[in-house]
Amino acid sequence: DVLTPCTCCFGTLRHAIRFLGEDAELRARVTQALAAEGHAWSGTSEVEHLLSVLARRIGADALAAAVRAPRTSLRVAAQYGCHALRPSNVARFDNPMAPTIFEALIRATGATPVDWPRRLDCYGDPLHQANTPLSERMTRAKIADALESGAEAICSACPHCHLRFDAVQAGAPDPAIQTLLYTQLLGLALGLPAKSLGL
Repeated sequence: DVLTPCTCCFGTLRHAIRFLGEDAELRARVTQALAAEGHAWSGTSEVEHLLSVLARRIGADALAAAVRAPRTSLRVAAQYGCHALRPSNVARFDNPMAPTIFEALIRATGATPVDWPRRLDCYGDPLHQANTPLSERMTRAKIADALESGAEAICSACPHCHLRFDAVQAGAPDPAIQTLLYTQLLGLALGLPAKSLGL
């Protein structure tokens, strides 16, 4: 089984498993390539995202019970990332139109998740190489929407999303909004030093 903290990796690996399950010719080629290395495709591997493991196997209540430094004054915009939710028949992460897992995990840290209109919109990175100005406008629009909704931070379920939000704000003396990975937010709430979390 594979556990990933990245929704891009999660989506890609879930697609790979889906393709291997549906395409006998692909499965035969992969089986042959693996055999040359002494391995075999079992078809039983699962790919999970860190948030779904935290939510379903550990639970928000158990996480909340472990919190030592609750982030009670922090208002947070949850950035799921497209690959966590769509296509829903591949990802099987949460309701793609009304997800709640991330917000429950944010609440477990003591922070308050904000409701923001663009929370499920793409932030534009798939367009970055083809149309950088449009991609950056989309990212900035998400940042502006989070701020207008009262968020003090955008919390991402994906390092790739996190990097894009930081890149768009790079060079500004004061970034418009703080960006955090969920692991950083949780680490702070558990009482870990900011430096050890890469902050």
